[in-house]
Amino acid sequence: MLSEENFHLPLLPIRSAAKLLNISVHTLRMYEKEGLILPYKKESSHRLYSNSDIERLRCIRRAINESKISIAGIKTIYSMIPCYEIVNCSQTVRANCPAFKNHSKPCWNFNHTDNPCQSKDCRSCAVYQNYSECGKIKELIQDIIGQN
Repeated sequence: MLSEENFHLPLLPIRSAAKLLNISVHTLRMYEKEGLILPYKKESSHRLYSNSDIERLRCIRRAINESKISIAGIKTIYSMIPCYEIVNCSQTVRANCPAFKNHSKPCWNFNHTDNPCQSKDCRSCAVYQNYSECGKIKELIQDIIGQN
């Protein structure tokens, strides 16, 4: 079992990730363009993928192939992750946060200005890291429903 730190360590180049997932490099780049994944980019702009990224991509592939959820649907699901609860944003911050107001794309796809996320690297944020696995998103939803 990988440690939490190693689970998020970028190791695999894009071709290796694509081969592991049995998809094309073009498909990986499309997922990135759509904002579903944030690969680590070296100074040379080469992309590297972590085990966490691979798990997120497996989740995305299952959603598309088995559950017939579109990319827009997946983006909506990710946008519903209550990032403001996870990072403990105040009501004032929420009122001015585009990720709080919008439900069409995940919080890591917004340009965060004038809020606590402005100085954060979305790849290392708990919202992005902790919900790479399909089951974790479901657990979060169940926890929220249980709180009401």
